[in-house]
Amino acid sequence: MGSLPDISVLTSQLQNTLISYHNIEDDEWRLAKKSKDVTVWRKPSEEFSGYLYKAEGIVKDSPKRIVDYIRPGPYRLDWDSLMTSMDIVKTFDKQGCCVMRYTTAGQLWNIIAPREFIDFSYTTDYQDGLLSCGISVEHGDQQHSFVRGFNHPCGWFCVPTEAGSSQSLLTGYIQTDLRGMLPQSAVDTAMASTLVNFFTDLRRTLK
Repeated sequence: MGSLPDISVLTSQLQNTLISYHNIEDDEWRLAKKSKDVTVWRKPSEEFSGYLYKAEGIVKDSPKRIVDYIRPGPYRLDWDSLMTSMDIVKTFDKQGCCVMRYTTAGQLWNIIAPREFIDFSYTTDYQDGLLSCGISVEHGDQQHSFVRGFNHPCGWFCVPTEAGSSQSLLTGYIQTDLRGMLPQSAVDTAMASTLVNFFTDLRRTLK
C-alpha cells in the first residue's frame, strides 16, 4: 500500500504540468488521427518511452456539465465504453480531489488485455472553464486478473468557445503506459482510436 504524496504539492505540480502541455507549439505535434469532428495529435512523451497524445473537438454543452461527466463520479461509468468499473477509494478535504481505482476493457481483439489503474484526480477552474487532471499513484494492491497500467500526467481542459456560448472546446492530454509486453504499434493504434471514441461517447450521452 503506497503512501500518497502531499496533496497541495501534487495538485500544483499536476496543474502546472498540464498548462505546460497546453502551451506546446503547434509545430511540435504530429497528426495521429482525424475524424470529422475530432483531431488527435501526438509527440514523444518526456515522462516515458511512449507518446503524449492531444485530442481536441467541440462539444455542445457548458464546461461544468461536460467536466461533470468526465471527472470521477456517478456519470463516468455510464457512458465511457472503455471503462468497465470505477470506485472512488479516497477523498480529500481539498475540493475536487480524490483517488480512484478503475478498470478498462480489452482492446484490439484483446491483444491489449484489460487494465487496472489507480489515479489521483483533481478538478479546478481554468480561465472561463475547468481543468480536470490526474496521474497514477502507487496505492493499493493489484487485482490479479488485470495488468496495472500507469497514467503519467493527463488532463482535460474545457472552456466555452465564446462568452455566453452553449458549446465548449474540449482539449485532452493523455499519456498512458499500458505496461506488459505489447507491440508499440498496437498501443499507438489503440490510443488514437480510443480518444476519438471518447468524444463520440461523451457527445452521445450529453444530447
